[in-house]
Amino acid sequence: MDLAAQSLSLPTCSALGRLLSHSCPLTPQTLILPDFPSLTLEWNSLGMWAEGFSFFCQGLRANNFLQRLDLRNNQINHQGAGELAMALTQNTSLQELDLRWNNIGLLGGRALLNCLHSNKTLKRLELAGNNVPGDILKAVEQALDHNQDREAILSEAQNQVNILSKEVLSLKDEKNKQFMDFVDTVDKQKEERARSEKMSAARVSQLQEALDEQYSIMNSLKTKLQMAEAALALSEQKVRTLGELLNAMKQEQNSVAECHFRELQQQKQEGADREGRLLHDLSAASEKNLLLRNQVDELERKCKVQQDQLFQLKQDLTNTTAELKLRAVEAEERLEMEKRRFKQSLEDMESLRVKEVMMGFLQHPVKVAALTERGRAEEELIKARSQARLEEQQRLEHLEEKLRLMTESRDEAQNCCLKQKEMAAEAQAKAKQLSLYADGLKRRLEELQQDLDRKEEKKVTELNKMKVELQEQIGHLEAERTAQDGLREKIAALERQLKALSSNHREALLDKEGEISLLMEKLRMKEAEISRMREEETQRASFLQNAIMAYVQGSPLGTHSSRK
Repeated sequence: MDLAAQSLSLPTCSALGRLLSHSCPLTPQTLILPDFPSLTLEWNSLGMWAEGFSFFCQGLRANNFLQRLDLRNNQINHQGAGELAMALTQNTSLQELDLRWNNIGLLGGRALLNCLHSNKTLKRLELAGNNVPGDILKAVEQALDHNQDREAILSEAQNQVNILSKEVLSLKDEKNKQFMDFVDTVDKQKEERARSEKMSAARVSQLQEALDEQYSIMNSLKTKLQMAEAALALSEQKVRTLGELLNAMKQEQNSVAECHFRELQQQKQEGADREGRLLHDLSAASEKNLLLRNQVDELERKCKVQQDQLFQLKQDLTNTTAELKLRAVEAEERLEMEKRRFKQSLEDMESLRVKEVMMGFLQHPVKVAALTERGRAEEELIKARSQARLEEQQRLEHLEEKLRLMTESRDEAQNCCLKQKEMAAEAQAKAKQLSLYADGLKRRLEELQQDLDRKEEKKVTELNKMKVELQEQIGHLEAERTAQDGLREKIAALERQLKALSSNHREALLDKEGEISLLMEKLRMKEAEISRMREEETQRASFLQNAIMAYVQGSPLGTHSSRK
């Protein structure tokens, strides 16, 4: 809104202050005036109305929507600048302020500079044509540059936090998808186990039917027992040879089973040793990672302490600079007073000398005494001036030496802070590498465990196959022996076959039970692995949150907030 050159009066200034004190921006629904983020009040002589300008500053203090204010050529003095500075300490929306061609002066410039320590939103402040010293103008420019840098750092930190939150959400979605896939595989394994149980039940029923058929055959063969007794003697020799062959096959079977058992035990021992070594390496890596994290925390605490010390040194430096300037001004004023005093004394002496000349030779002794008194006074004046100059020069040298020492200590503190930040970054990188190494060791341990399980399953299936093959060979030999022994041997062979079928049935049932227990064990292992994956996901999420907090605290934004 533009109100330039309107010759605003005291009531108008007060009304404008009340207008600015509203907590929401002005709109056509609240006022007749349109919504404005900027206000132009140049050439209105607001500084002439002290009370009205005070109301205006109070309204500006409560305002939270005005972004640009133009107060050029308004005859604002240092008192008005002080009230404006008090308003700016609590204002959080104003970004540009134009105070050119007023009468702010040194005190007003200092007040505005002090308010910039608490105001972090003002980005532009024009002070040309206000008789403000150059050092204060430079300090104001530095404070405004600091505000701009702070806003840029805030925006960058917010962008990084948003990126990290998106990555966390994507990781959670990926882990949820993996968990659902794993649940589907477990359900498929359960269905496969139910299918295998159904097939084993059908196999048991088939074996029962075969057993009934064998009973019927045995009853029919009992009637032919007497007819086969003659062929018994002829087949005895063949039975002996077949018995020897059977014993040899049994010995070979036992030796093969022992060899496989030894190999299986050796592989189990190697897997246990490898697992122990990997667990030891994993524990060592976790301990080292914990140590590095403790070192990183210690370095961050030291960095924070040194940053506080640096801030204190900067504040002491500014205070010392201000004190030095004040003392320089006092010394100049004192020197000016000495000059005026000396000039006055010279004028008095000159007037006294003229009077003495006019009085003549009658008062010659009085003239000599006055001349000596004047010479003594001049010498005392010269001594006083030289002593004052010497003391002032010594004080200035002492203050310059103190300022130099404080700047050197500030530079050393900044260098130390930078070194500690670099050390903290290196420690964080090492901790990240160790965590990656630990994850690799865990994955390697899981792969070795899976290989060991597959090898054990393979050995068990091979042993079962060999058992089945040997049992089939034994059954064939026994069938041939019973065929040669006759009906009696046939009956005995049938009974042995019946026993063999029952034992096979029991072994099949035991095998199925073993498979069921193995599947249950696998299911428990999968459930344990699911719980472990959940714990790992929670730990990773907590680590990522800690890393975000550490990054935010380690950035210039975090140091600035801690400094507050």
